[in-house]
Amino acid sequence: MPFTTSAQPRKQRRSLYGAPLHLRRKLLNAKLTPELQKKLGVKRLPIRRGDTVLITRGDFKGVTGKVVRVDLKRVRIHVEGATRTNSKGQTVYYPIHPSKVMIADVDTSDKARQKIIERRKK
Repeated sequence: MPFTTSAQPRKQRRSLYGAPLHLRRKLLNAKLTPELQKKLGVKRLPIRRGDTVLITRGDFKGVTGKVVRVDLKRVRIHVEGATRTNSKGQTVYYPIHPSKVMIADVDTSDKARQKIIERRKK
């Protein structure tokens, strides 16, 4: 999603890294699984804590788990089951980019989110 009209890569990168938090939320969009797309009538939604996602790329490909944390500053999410051991021997969540996951189940306990889905419906 472009935040600038320039086609220059350096300006695209600068606007992406310097984007304010209310616009970074849009960077956390992820596709829904085909079954969920048919059920909800929406192709993609912003990821939220509590959603269940399927990781489609990287070392954790095929892992399904709940989103534990959404990091707006780094534009990454942390998923249950995608963990590694750090140098201290502690188990920590591995940060994953939202474009590398598919939303398998949506947490619709929030009425505002239900309104978003209704608004985006085709």
